[in-house]
Amino acid sequence: MLSGPKPEWLTFDCYGTLIQWDEGLLAAVDAILANHPGSNVEPQTLIRVYDKYEHALEAERPHRSFRSVAGEGLRLAMQELKLACSPNDVEVLTGTISRMPPFPEVVSALGLLKAQGFKLCIISNTDDDIIAGNVAQLGGHIDRVITAQQAGAYKPARQIFDFAHNALGVGRGDIVHICASPHLDLAAARDLGFQCIWIDRGTGRKPLPDYAPDAVFPTLDRVPPFLASTVWN
Repeated sequence: MLSGPKPEWLTFDCYGTLIQWDEGLLAAVDAILANHPGSNVEPQTLIRVYDKYEHALEAERPHRSFRSVAGEGLRLAMQELKLACSPNDVEVLTGTISRMPPFPEVVSALGLLKAQGFKLCIISNTDDDIIAGNVAQLGGHIDRVITAQQAGAYKPARQIFDFAHNALGVGRGDIVHICASPHLDLAAARDLGFQCIWIDRGTGRKPLPDYAPDAVFPTLDRVPPFLASTVWN
């Protein structure tokens, strides 16, 4: 359960929490593989190998843009799977991200949270220009967007969350973070000690064995009534 005073800000992971990342990534990979007729690589295999390289590249220093990370991650994944990666393949991937839509309940849920008096901020592992297309689909409810590009670091690194909290002018105890990613956002909540609501959309991603979020819901529309019923100190 949540505790403390009512927070001024709610922060959100974007992709997978607000935006249909898995569905959009699968569509992008299907389109990429369609450009390689004769390949017997399954879309989920390419996604799995791509994820491996993406997360490894995000942890490297110096920081590089997500557009660069995504392109290099795709190239390395396709190389491992014996596929030639073209600039068009990279553009299919990076160009698809901005057009990925929100989950059906998200815009109305964000509106309800705004009506409850919360300010809403996204903290996302992406670039400003990529996420702009996604934020434009969120009904004008988002007050602030903080990206890995601005912070010079990717989740779950402490740096991006410290950057966000400083930018918002709040302490870790003064926000509630809402996310769908166990190994990025929940790991940071465990290590940094901020309150966190996990949106478990049934993707098969497992919670961390040594951390329990403050609340778990299957969809975002369960969050407004939960917060409305929370007794703040």
